[in-house]
Amino acid sequence: MPSNKIRTILIDDSAFMRKVISDIINADDAIELVGVARDGQQGFQMTLELNPDVVITDIVMPDFDGLFVVNAVMEKKPVPIILLSSLAKNDSRIFDALEYGAFEFIDKPVDLSTSRILDHRLLDLIKQASRTDVSLLKAKQQAKKRNSLTHTFADTLQYKIIVIGASTGGPSAVEYVINNLPRNLKIPVVIVQHMPHRFLETFSQRLNDQGTLPVKLAEKGETLKDGVIYVAPGEANLEIEHIAGSPTFTLTERKYREFNNPSIDCLFESVAQAYGRYAIGVILTGMGKDGVIGLTRIKEKGGFTVAQDEVSSVVYGMPKAAYESGAVRQVVSLKQIPGYIVSCL
Repeated sequence: MPSNKIRTILIDDSAFMRKVISDIINADDAIELVGVARDGQQGFQMTLELNPDVVITDIVMPDFDGLFVVNAVMEKKPVPIILLSSLAKNDSRIFDALEYGAFEFIDKPVDLSTSRILDHRLLDLIKQASRTDVSLLKAKQQAKKRNSLTHTFADTLQYKIIVIGASTGGPSAVEYVINNLPRNLKIPVVIVQHMPHRFLETFSQRLNDQGTLPVKLAEKGETLKDGVIYVAPGEANLEIEHIAGSPTFTLTERKYREFNNPSIDCLFESVAQAYGRYAIGVILTGMGKDGVIGLTRIKEKGGFTVAQDEVSSVVYGMPKAAYESGAVRQVVSLKQIPGYIVSCL
């Protein structure tokens, strides 16, 4: 009798970590671990033979590492891949793997108490990955398309800031959006991407190196400048306040229900207060409901709100929650979002 369980393969060169991750997976009756491999080559062969629904792999392994797994699997046997990471903050391999088609990455677990195993984030990622359209993962290379053209803007723009929130599947989506904004953009853009704090600086530097607009990590006390793209840091939640008449970044320890450090709701709520009807809020692919409250506030203040559509979302979680709450004025596919935003200005 066929099983309805999510079939998974685990690849890790550490015997200890294989035991840890196996215990986490086996604690959930909805997931079945059908194979365990010690390196990328063995894991790739298992993937071809066992037809798993999801592959979980360490990113750093000798000889055949996580990048090998992602490239080989996505070419020969496309299946959602979750990366286990212990990389340092300045190591960009995690973003290469995401670009090649990996579903998401997660830090290797450190809190292994029995009471926490069942609600470990890895289990949620496995379940979401199993429902993801693999063709969207294979299409991540579309993020490499760039717009180096200028745009003719009116003397007076209708909006003064664009804020973007993203989570799972977000790095490639964010990259696509900002790489296809005109290089003479007249207003600032602020991005909140759910990601471990230590990777956000590397993420912002990667966006800066690959795009035509300047990208940097937002800093406490920094005044926003037109035409600059800012990425929210992760040591606290980012806000924007008017200080001495100028929009300025501040950090808060205030906690939000859906997600923290960085919280989309936190930034969006502050933008609604600081900019009112002059703000555009955009929710991209991601798990959960972060951004619903903040996007609602922007809409209530008269700002314009946009959500990525289901077909182009790697995970239609946050955009769906925002749409169903009534916070969204326009649903747009990823490929159309850059042009649509510019048309609103």
